[in-house]
Amino acid sequence: MIRKISADRLYTGITDVALDEKVVIFDAQGTILQIDELAAHDPASVEKLKGAIVPGFINTHCHLELSHMKGKANTGTGLVPFLQTVVNFRDISMEEILDAIDRADAEMWEGGIMAVGDISNKADTANRKNQSQIQYYTFVEFFDFLQEEGADNWFSNFKPAYDQQSDDNGNRKSAVPHAPYTVSRNLFKKINALNQPGCTVSIHNQETPGENALFQNKTGSFLEFYAGFGFPLDQFQPSGKNSIHYALENMDPACRTLFVHNTESTPEDIRAAQAWSRDIYWATCPNANLFIENRLPNYQYFLDTVAKVTIGTDSLTSNWQLSVLEEMKTIARFQSYVPFTTILRWATINGAEALGFEDRLGSIEVGKQPGLLLLNLGEDEQLRADTVVRRVI
Repeated sequence: MIRKISADRLYTGITDVALDEKVVIFDAQGTILQIDELAAHDPASVEKLKGAIVPGFINTHCHLELSHMKGKANTGTGLVPFLQTVVNFRDISMEEILDAIDRADAEMWEGGIMAVGDISNKADTANRKNQSQIQYYTFVEFFDFLQEEGADNWFSNFKPAYDQQSDDNGNRKSAVPHAPYTVSRNLFKKINALNQPGCTVSIHNQETPGENALFQNKTGSFLEFYAGFGFPLDQFQPSGKNSIHYALENMDPACRTLFVHNTESTPEDIRAAQAWSRDIYWATCPNANLFIENRLPNYQYFLDTVAKVTIGTDSLTSNWQLSVLEEMKTIARFQSYVPFTTILRWATINGAEALGFEDRLGSIEVGKQPGLLLLNLGEDEQLRADTVVRRVI
């Protein structure tokens, strides 16, 4: 079955200009066959919609396996107390965990999300991913709390989750470090050896001032974090540099690298990473940043350095919903100098490229299956508080 869709405006995800009087023609599988002038088609053959057509969204950072923790963590506590809440939360049945995973996956699909970069420490989400309409890139996370001598044991603890995670149904997976402050040099080497060149690797990066302080001069909130869990930092020596430099020294530049959060990243940090590799992406999760620390990245830094930004939702532990649209609206509300078309690119084609799914997703182009969404924008072509998303295909 062939369908023809037209709307007031069409945003392809790869241009800064909206297209008017266009019709998108696609087949039953959602493959775009043609983008044509509306005047060339019988009006009776075209579904005319009111609003703006955009490509399906890409969520580059999520923790689907934590969906059962919605409402369990307090807001505004800072990262270290938040992490302590997550690590110490135990009292939940596997039935409830799996049900929450299923509902969160359905919520993301209904919200127009076509692909997800998902952090996993376990294999709990694998079955849902094998059946989902969403395409998943699973980042199986390894950490050893900077304990060099314990890297072998920690690697062995997480390797089964990597082996069991989904790589069916068009899904992919890779092994990734959790964050600079939780991965030793020995563990970095083991992670790098497990991955194939050209994969995508994610890492939590510069989410709180304490992370940079640890690497600069061995001060800050993470000293309390390590003391609370009984992990010694006696052998850790600060470098005098921000934490991202430790990550760059130990990660593999042959992989696409997705730095996540980046709340405390400076222009110098961004330029250093982009000099290290051409395949650098920066995932922002604004609602999670507000939830945990009441702060946002300075997006002007990323615009000034021509950085490839993507959008993530983080988890229902640190967010009120798993909606890329709500993340876009938060950016537009608090840093309104970022143009809508730029935010849309972050939410679509940049994310697809970061996950290696750009051959099928991320932009409205002939031959792709990006999904089509309808947004009710304002007359100034900007996101509004009441903007909602409707999935067309």
